[in-house]
Amino acid sequence: MNFPEKVSAKTAKIGVLGLGYVGIPLAMRVHEVGLPVLGFDIDTRRVDQLNSGQSPIKHLSGDDIKAMVDGRFEATTDFSRAAECDALLICVPTPLDKTREPDLSFVTATMDMIAPYLRKGQMISLESTTWPGTTREVLLPYLEKAGLTAGTDAYLVYSPEREDPGNPNFNTQTIPKVVGGHTPACLEAGTALYGAFIDHVVPVSSTAAAEMVKLLENIHRSINIGLVNELKIVTDAMGLDIFEIVDAAKTKPFGFTAYYPGPGIGGHCIPIDPFYLTWKAREFGLHTRFIELAGEINASMPQYVVDKTVRALNEAGKSLKGAKILALGIAYKRDVDDMRESPSVFVMELLRDWGADVAYSDPNVPVFPEMREHDFDLSSVDLTPESLSSYDAVILLTDHTDFDYDMIREHAPILVDTRGKFRSDTRVVRA
Repeated sequence: MNFPEKVSAKTAKIGVLGLGYVGIPLAMRVHEVGLPVLGFDIDTRRVDQLNSGQSPIKHLSGDDIKAMVDGRFEATTDFSRAAECDALLICVPTPLDKTREPDLSFVTATMDMIAPYLRKGQMISLESTTWPGTTREVLLPYLEKAGLTAGTDAYLVYSPEREDPGNPNFNTQTIPKVVGGHTPACLEAGTALYGAFIDHVVPVSSTAAAEMVKLLENIHRSINIGLVNELKIVTDAMGLDIFEIVDAAKTKPFGFTAYYPGPGIGGHCIPIDPFYLTWKAREFGLHTRFIELAGEINASMPQYVVDKTVRALNEAGKSLKGAKILALGIAYKRDVDDMRESPSVFVMELLRDWGADVAYSDPNVPVFPEMREHDFDLSSVDLTPESLSSYDAVILLTDHTDFDYDMIREHAPILVDTRGKFRSDTRVVRA
């Protein structure tokens, strides 16, 4: 029985490598259609949580995790069990290093761990965002070293993740899936697998084309967010409300897509992915000016927020040094617990560097997590009239729906709004 036939017969065992914001929803969806799933992660605590039916991620229901642990799903830290799997879907981080160069160490470390267990008939699919050519240049040699020929003995695919944590309108099943194969046979295997649990599969001509699709999607967002962030600064200087302007512009039924400003950009994709193309373009002697300019604007927004806070404190006769500042919302987007590249953290660090006494409140992040680049020994502050009034300034950075905005407006001595939540209140500082 060949690979597509195993998928059709629901006997193909699917390995998901990396059980995070992408890997867990993917494993859940594969399980839903009746395929056996083996999840891999190096985090023993996360593996134990999943095997006991607990959800490690806020927006994923614990009941859904419990339903998955029924004999057809298991999580493990034993990567030798990759040999059991007919398909291995790699969903690990691809960050930038300190010099903003691509860091594929998580991908290569994963491949190093499974390399001894690659076998004939398997499909390897990379879902992590990366530069065009990665699948061919980095993953293919692992197959060749194992004595496998992609398209004949095994299958090599790139299919970029498109998760949007916390978005109730789309899920793994309903978001169309782009698939590129190293050969036509690889593409056939990839579309057979993803077509078994995704409503709409979009085949493209190569793995490099699929890699470029993902970068285009996130570069498009980065540039447009950079544009509206820059316009926020301009309109604020003119005494205009950027949120009013965007809302009016989006009534045009064609040729305009609404993007809203904020304190910067966050998440694992948009602050990082565009620079994968910037790095690769240099190999061809090209300079990606739009991408880099948008990145500079977006990266400058935390400083803009701090500058507005300093002015507001000065007008109240207070200095930033020694001031008590409360950051509202430190996850990178509304109603999630994902802290990756959150602009809120950069704002907090700038405030701390200038001598402010910084605290935070976030209903989704009870304790500030351990992060590779950031260090705060803090827990979330309960919001009460008394706690709010005890701070010199309160900065709304992430507009979670659980916040009591009426109470915040009434009791914050100085309120700095980066999300347009208090647009009608002239006492609120827009940033």
